[in-house]
Amino acid sequence: MPGYERYLPILLLVGSNIFMTFAWYGHLKHRTVPILTVIVVSWGIAFFEYLLMVPANRIGAAVYSAPQLKGMQEVITLLVFAGFSTWYLGQPLKWNHWAGFGMIVVAAWLIFLE
Repeated sequence: MPGYERYLPILLLVGSNIFMTFAWYGHLKHRTVPILTVIVVSWGIAFFEYLLMVPANRIGAAVYSAPQLKGMQEVITLLVFAGFSTWYLGQPLKWNHWAGFGMIVVAAWLIFLE
C-alpha cells in the first residue's frame, strides 16, 4: 500500500483540526464581538476545516477503518487544542486536563488493536 495513504490523512487531520479549533474556540479571545458575527466567521473558518477533513477521511479509508479515523482525529484534536489553549488563549492545561486527555488517548489506542 502506498505510504501517502497512511500519512497524508494524518497531516490533513492536523490542518483540519487547526481550522476547527479556531472556528470553535478562537472567538473566546474576542468576547465583545456580537455572537452573530462570531457564528458567521466561524462558519467561514469551518469551510477550510471541511476542505481538509473530507479528503483526510476519504484517503484514510483506504488504510484505516472509520472508527480508527475517528479515534485518530480525537487525539489530534486534543493535541492541537492543548497548544491552542496555551498559546492563543493563554490558558495552559493543568494536570487533571492532561490526565483526562491521556485517558482519551488510551481509548483511541484500543481502537487500533485487532
